Amino acid sequence: MSNSSSKADHICVLVHGLWGNPSHLDQVASALRERHGDQLHVFSAKENSGNYTYDGIELGGERLAHEIEETVDALKEQGQEIKKLSVVGYSLGGLVARYAIGLLEAQGWLDKVEAVNFTTFASPHVGVRAPLKGWRGKFWNVMGARTVSVSGQQLFMVDSFRDTGRPLLSILADPDSIFIKGLKRFQTRSAYANIVNDRTTAFYTTALSKVDPFRDLDKININYVDGYEQVIIDPHVYLLPSTTAEAESAALNACEKHKAFAKDAPFWMLILLLIGPVSTLFLINSAIQTFRSQRRIKLHGEGKNGLRFGRYKVPFLIRDAQYALEEAFEKVNNRQEPAYLSSSDAEQSDASTAEFSKSSSPSKPDKGTQSSETFHAANSTQNHPKLALTPDQFAIIDSLNDVGFTKYPVHIHNHRHSHAAIIVRSPKDGFYEGKIVIKHWLDQEFVI
Repeated sequence: MSNSSSKADHICVLVHGLWGNPSHLDQVASALRERHGDQLHVFSAKENSGNYTYDGIELGGERLAHEIEETVDALKEQGQEIKKLSVVGYSLGGLVARYAIGLLEAQGWLDKVEAVNFTTFASPHVGVRAPLKGWRGKFWNVMGARTVSVSGQQLFMVDSFRDTGRPLLSILADPDSIFIKGLKRFQTRSAYANIVNDRTTAFYTTALSKVDPFRDLDKININYVDGYEQVIIDPHVYLLPSTTAEAESAALNACEKHKAFAKDAPFWMLILLLIGPVSTLFLINSAIQTFRSQRRIKLHGEGKNGLRFGRYKVPFLIRDAQYALEEAFEKVNNRQEPAYLSSSDAEQSDASTAEFSKSSSPSKPDKGTQSSETFHAANSTQNHPKLALTPDQFAIIDSLNDVGFTKYPVHIHNHRHSHAAIIVRSPKDGFYEGKIVIKHWLDQEFVI
């Protein structure tokens, strides 16, 4: 799916997520075309659609890299010279896109174009492992890793990538890798992250944060960006001092939650009745798709599914060349309250628990009256304990923050499935807040 403009010298590649297809990004594509018209060629990648997303980030990235090259070559044959590249990844698509960018970097392909915008929406850069301790952590994280073939193992970081002895996501964020080198080429890098109701990708992984300052919304005063209907949160000043009126309203909010639960009781009764058969069907389908995925991966590794990907088998680390359930599981996993590091454990990690107060990108506040002093005053008395992530996950966060992302927390109020709503994945009235997210991105981040 792409537009037919013959004047554009800038291509924007859209990459869907797990179990997804190009139509999931139709709203993003439409907004881009409406805003930039003949200046931009919009291309929605399609070779990883549906169950092909089970095949892992590596194979998905190889397919995407080929698809980008093939599309640009086809446009050139039609007399259209592409000089600029932008990439947008949604959910798992953000990781597949980062992998493909590394391959294009290794091939020297990025020398031919100007890398302009890289954006992810609700992408699990740090995986989807629930920050849990003890048996609960082992149970949920091991179970989840077994439901979507190689992709599941990589997302839960229980894989050992090739001969590196490390998870793929760690290689993908290694400061000396082709993936980071390629990512650094982009003029702008941004990440939009849901703060609530994202049952698939939690805030810590989509916003590259070691803490979750939005865990209890009743006790905080969120600093929204003006003009975007209290959906976009200021990336530099997340929170403002809580007012007395807000503190007094916390009890009322709790009352409203009980009312909301009563209102939703029929829905939850239905879920309880269906969870058994739905989970069973989901796991049966997962087993079937995992078998098919492993067969595709084996044929790919043996070179029996075509030779077009062979040249992407390149060393990943520049420094060391020897390193040549969306619905069923997420509902259960979403109920797991995160664990936190103890004070002694937290002291051993490299970054401060106030990491979220820093922006890796140059400051460009949306509210001119706010200052860094205001921010620190607003948050200095609040205790945000560090989540019980693994050392590998902390290292990924540090590495990608060093590269520099402008990170926009997103507050979807009106739908319980914010993971889909953030990009208006389907034409539902309840997803309209996602259009505000896309508008903000086009207004503030996307450079043509």
